[in-house]
Amino acid sequence: MKKLILSLFLISAFVVSKAQRKQIDSLKAALERNPAADTARLNILNNLGSAYFIPKPDSAIIFALQAYELAVKFKLPIKQADASNTIGNSYSNLADYVKAIQFHLKALRTYESVNYVPGIAKLNNNLGSSYIQEKDYKKALSYLVKGITQWRRYLSDHGTPNTREGHLEAIFYLNIGECYMYTNKIDSSDHYLQICYQITKKKKFDDLLNNVECDLGNVELARNHKAPALKYLRAAVAHSILNEDIQQLSITYLNTAKLYHFYKQQDSAEYYARLALAKATEGKYLQDVLNAGDVLYGYYEDEHNLPEAFKYYKLTTAAKDSLYSQEKVKQLLSLDFDEKDRQREIVAAREQYSDKVRTNSLLAGLGVMLLLSIGFWRNGKQRQKANRILKNQKEEIESTLSKLQLTQKQLIQSEKMASLGELTAGIAHEIQNPLNFVSNFSEVSIELLEELKSEVQTGNKDDAIALADDLTQNLQKINHHGKRADFIVKGMLEHSRTSTGERRLTNLNILADEFLKLSYHGLRAKDKNFNAEMVTHFSDDLPKVNVAPQDIGRVLLNLFNNAFYAVNQKQKNAGPDYKPTVKVETFFLPLLPGSPTGQRAGGIKVKDNGNGIPDAIKDKIMQPFFTTKPTGEGTGLGLSLSYDIIVKGHGGSITVDTKEGEFTEFTVILPL
Repeated sequence: MKKLILSLFLISAFVVSKAQRKQIDSLKAALERNPAADTARLNILNNLGSAYFIPKPDSAIIFALQAYELAVKFKLPIKQADASNTIGNSYSNLADYVKAIQFHLKALRTYESVNYVPGIAKLNNNLGSSYIQEKDYKKALSYLVKGITQWRRYLSDHGTPNTREGHLEAIFYLNIGECYMYTNKIDSSDHYLQICYQITKKKKFDDLLNNVECDLGNVELARNHKAPALKYLRAAVAHSILNEDIQQLSITYLNTAKLYHFYKQQDSAEYYARLALAKATEGKYLQDVLNAGDVLYGYYEDEHNLPEAFKYYKLTTAAKDSLYSQEKVKQLLSLDFDEKDRQREIVAAREQYSDKVRTNSLLAGLGVMLLLSIGFWRNGKQRQKANRILKNQKEEIESTLSKLQLTQKQLIQSEKMASLGELTAGIAHEIQNPLNFVSNFSEVSIELLEELKSEVQTGNKDDAIALADDLTQNLQKINHHGKRADFIVKGMLEHSRTSTGERRLTNLNILADEFLKLSYHGLRAKDKNFNAEMVTHFSDDLPKVNVAPQDIGRVLLNLFNNAFYAVNQKQKNAGPDYKPTVKVETFFLPLLPGSPTGQRAGGIKVKDNGNGIPDAIKDKIMQPFFTTKPTGEGTGLGLSLSYDIIVKGHGGSITVDTKEGEFTEFTVILPL
């Protein structure tokens, strides 16, 4: 079975490899067809650099340098930064981290000069990745945290840019997880790597699967879980072959060797370590050559196999001299010093600019004061007159404001009472059912009591006990339906009262179900011909939410009333095939989008297949007194009050997605 699976992976690898080569061949052919030094050639060169930087980083540098020269010629700073970033990535794959950081910093400064936030966030990630390779995890984490914060803020302000949705965020989680893994914070590492893994599988980011699977294998090994660790590492090997990622394949082979060494399977450990060294040598990845050689040196030294140990000692010494020579360390320190010095210059320039602004403001203020002083002695009486006028105006404004506030309260209460009126018919229908049950079971219980007396008088004990049991069941049902009626009446009373804002833990599923039924039966009481299908999907894992129930009830009632009104209006003009439908869904968000602290949230979606909302008025529907209903059928306050309750009262959000003539969907998010 394992041989079959391996064969399938190798066949897939051949297909993917062929597809990648076809893409590269297509770009090279396009480059030959376009010898002119124009922007089209610039884009082709940039794409070739991106395609080559993993399998052939040397070639990637050549193409990216040509792209950079054309970007400078045409004065395209973002294209310059893209080319510098590709060069930095290529040097990183060649383990020349000094040059990698140098080109990444150059790209970062170019992006900053045009305030291109996606590029700035991406470069902070790349710098963090380079410092991970340098084992400076504190500095790496500072770049990564800064980058993901910038990226989330950008998405919050601008939405998803024209890139693969979630790809950069997945890479951030991957690198943060590696930082925690290398500092032995295994639980934190597993948390961020699992987030990355879920995004990667969901969005099919095949280029990241081998990296995150290899890291998850190391996490399981650190927990002494051999079977899942080996499963992740084998999957990482397969995906590295699919991606033609020789460097990650070498890293995964080496981690597999460490796993077998940990469990004292030395033959397998040496076999995979030699595979790792062969792949690292093939790809000229000096850092991985050093890592694999160092592991093999340790294995053979433990076995007292001195010839083999000396062989790998020489290999690792040569790789270490190339990677960590004194000159490269000096260059790295110099880069760090230059970057810190640049940051100090930026801060100093800002302070200088602020001082200049303050000085100019002070001079301008003095000039204004001088002019005012000259004018004051001429306008004393006029000023007194103006003060009297202002005082009178202030009093008029305060009086008007008081009247407006009173009117606003009256309008809000009027809206609440209007919604209460809409509820009345639905409540009457809903409360009639439990009252009928109470009445029916009471009558049956009276008859049972008469029978019980007869059986007791005749001494028929068994039948008397059976009748007593039936009577007990009836009383239990009477109690149940009495509580049901009590719940409905209390809900009506809470809806009619002015909200106290008191919050308590509330089951959103029950609240949504109750108000959906009340809204439907309220509309049915007005229009007996109206029918609509109600589809509910209530989340089983939704915890209780700390809200003011009567306020959230008002919001739900407004949304349900609007949905039923919309499908009712469409039904009047639609053909016989139209089926009015209102869908209600609750859901749980374990991670609230845009929240760096990992805040949780619950939500409700209300969707109807009515006429939808025209784009021209979509932005106005939350405004007070705006309504699309005919005069006398709507106050224009329902959605405005709902917005205030959700956003201002509960710190949540309410959004609408609609297509004219097809559907409208409202989504309410309530932070836990």
